[in-house]
Amino acid sequence: SSAGFVSVISLLCLICINVGFINILPFPAFDGGHVVFILIEKIKGSRVDPKVENTIHSIGFILLMILMVLITYNDIIKLF
Repeated sequence: SSAGFVSVISLLCLICINVGFINILPFPAFDGGHVVFILIEKIKGSRVDPKVENTIHSIGFILLMILMVLITYNDIIKLF
């Protein structure tokens, strides 16, 4: 914040853009994953079974949590 208000706002904008970009990735549990399922439904002409969709999103969420734990663990190890 010592760099000035404009620098803080610029950093905030950059973080928001990055989060938005990551959220659009076609990975289950992100909005991009939901878009992929909508496209599959349009191509297929029928709905995807909700149980299958929920299972895929749950697996994607679990993988994201595992990735988050691994990255946090690596960051903590680098501190020591």
